[in-house]
Amino acid sequence: SKPPSDVTFPRAEVAIRPIVDGFKAQGVDIVIALSHLGLSRDREVAAKIDGIDVIVGGHSHTLLSNTVQGAAGPYPMVVKGPSGRDVPIVQAYAYSRYLGRIDVVFDRAGNVVSWSGDVIPLVQDIAEDPAVAAEVAKLAVPLEELRKRVIGASAQEILQANCRKEECLMGNMVSDAILESTKHLGVQIVLQNGGGLRAAMGQGEVTMGAVLTVLPFQNAIATLGIKGADVVTALENGVSQVEQNGGRFAQVAGLRYVWDPASPPGKRIVAVEVRGPDGSFKPIDPAATYKMATNEFVRQGGDGYAVLRDKAIDPYDFGPGLEDTVAQYITAKSPVRVALDGRIKTK
Repeated sequence: SKPPSDVTFPRAEVAIRPIVDGFKAQGVDIVIALSHLGLSRDREVAAKIDGIDVIVGGHSHTLLSNTVQGAAGPYPMVVKGPSGRDVPIVQAYAYSRYLGRIDVVFDRAGNVVSWSGDVIPLVQDIAEDPAVAAEVAKLAVPLEELRKRVIGASAQEILQANCRKEECLMGNMVSDAILESTKHLGVQIVLQNGGGLRAAMGQGEVTMGAVLTVLPFQNAIATLGIKGADVVTALENGVSQVEQNGGRFAQVAGLRYVWDPASPPGKRIVAVEVRGPDGSFKPIDPAATYKMATNEFVRQGGDGYAVLRDKAIDPYDFGPGLEDTVAQYITAKSPVRVALDGRIKTK
């Protein structure tokens, strides 16, 4: 989304409190919050806002379970509210892999008395709903010709599951594709937000539909000049919300960086190096101006990248579509191969 400057986004606690208080004033005694903040923020909200009884959460793709091995915590995870009441929080991973079910017992005053539940694996032997399947098939007809067009092949599965927290295969491929398509303009470095990469890509034949699944937002490629010091500021923003699974995490090309997850946000970038024409890396010069390419959403300040909006030098936001650029890259490099090369490291 690209909100205008007069649209503000307060902290969730500020927005939620008057709503909960309003419900209580109307006599509502059970409040269930449907949240897309991520588990760590859900826990903070539950501990600060009195009157929320249950939180059904998302965004951080956290698997909570009492039975699935490797789960991040119990289902539900329970937090003490300001008044000392237990607040169950549930989340069921992502991609419809599980269905979460929680049964809660309340007393007559609306207080949580007990709970039970867990995630239910959704496997292929669960039949599709025929009415929903028919509607999906009807809506898909106009798109099928485009989606089925084969554009190349991949020599491997290109994963994106970790693109919001570390160097990832999909981030490298998309960033490299942007750099390849803009180097004739003098572009030296690329920044692509990890949250803009929405799916993995399988090994073998690659269709345009697969590319559109990875890049569904129809963003254009943007170019800009940017001081080295502002590049570092942008990277600080990229690593500032890793704990919340923030989509702003910076996948890059033409540069490499080291960050320290133990340091506070804003002080996490340890080192940044830019690749020169001879292929060697040298420390970024804070005073030098570099030519950067990114997507228009990020360039215009999306995902917290205000520095790219406010400090851009001669920005141009109307380049080719990102999805078309990546498709052309796959065609040219087919069968495309991607590797993790250490362009993003933690201290």
